[in-house]
Amino acid sequence: MKLIFATNNQNKVKEFRSLLGDHFEIITLSEAGMDIDIPEPHDTLEENAREKSSTIHHITGENCFAEDSGLEITALNGAPGVLSARYAGEQKEAADNIVKVLQEMEGEADRSAQFRTVISLILNGQEYQFEGICTGQITIAPLGEKGFGYDPIFVPEGATKTYAEMDLAEKNQYSQRARAFAKFAAFLKQTTNV
Repeated sequence: MKLIFATNNQNKVKEFRSLLGDHFEIITLSEAGMDIDIPEPHDTLEENAREKSSTIHHITGENCFAEDSGLEITALNGAPGVLSARYAGEQKEAADNIVKVLQEMEGEADRSAQFRTVISLILNGQEYQFEGICTGQITIAPLGEKGFGYDPIFVPEGATKTYAEMDLAEKNQYSQRARAFAKFAAFLKQTTNV
């Protein structure tokens, strides 16, 4: 079964393909022949994920899904949240975002945070949403070279290293995206009898 994933982020595609296996063919926007940058104008991850999936569905009529993820830091009142990708500006540079977060967290005793992912699936014209959450802590400085985004400054609860110090299989044991995706995959397999 073919699903268009409303992204061109190869890191996300790699994670999703590793979780879904061979039963479903995941096609990126560029693989579907679409050169489109869908805006994320809303105040919630749920609405932004829906905006992306419904835009692609409207254009293609195909089964598709989108996700929106955010880092929500307690001491920053839930920021960067929906602005996670462009927290330090529209250039969407992960290194700049990390610097900004660490500066804002300087001297902060409460370093608790959570990563949250919302997946919006449009299957046969009907929308379904799936949420995954991973709680953890923000480090004092970046650690690790793997992963992407805020991975070098986030240590999931129950772990002793950052996402960026973990290989993909280890990260998937904690990952909010993996948790949302597990619900998404279970639903897909049950619904499509794969």
